[in-house]
Amino acid sequence: MKYLVKLFVVTFLVLICTHANAEKKIAYIDMKYILNNSKAGKGAQDFLKKSFTKNQKIFTDEENKLKEEEKDLLIKKNIITTEEYQKKTDDLRKKVIDYQSKRRSSLEKISKQRAEARVELLKKLDPILIKYINDNNISIILDKKNIVMGDADLDLTNIIIEELNRELPALNLK
Repeated sequence: MKYLVKLFVVTFLVLICTHANAEKKIAYIDMKYILNNSKAGKGAQDFLKKSFTKNQKIFTDEENKLKEEEKDLLIKKNIITTEEYQKKTDDLRKKVIDYQSKRRSSLEKISKQRAEARVELLKKLDPILIKYINDNNISIILDKKNIVMGDADLDLTNIIIEELNRELPALNLK
């Protein structure tokens, strides 16, 4: 009898304490699409692409000049003295090192700008997502890349892009 009462009490407590949420709302968004196709994201990409292309042209021209200088030096190798050849070779090496340093710093600057633009976009996107979750009683939003299949009605990507375009029409990159 003692065990029967304990069993009854434990069963009663388990049944009372267990509550089930019948429906949890789940949605998904395509983060990559949002970052690449929002107005601010497109503007940042265009700016970075133009900067990269402009720098690439400058560095290609400089590289061609250095190659020409190297060819001229090799042609003059037998004509000029050994000390003069060594001096010109050292000067050329310094120019090449300087060129490589400028190119590396330019690429680092562009990648830093890209990272800053991404961070700024994500900072603006977080409050939009939080507001949407609270307004529509959504339990969780997943990234589309982590989903195998899903109902198209659960995709919030276009809604979030529209809201992001209203909140952040452009990024100021320098």
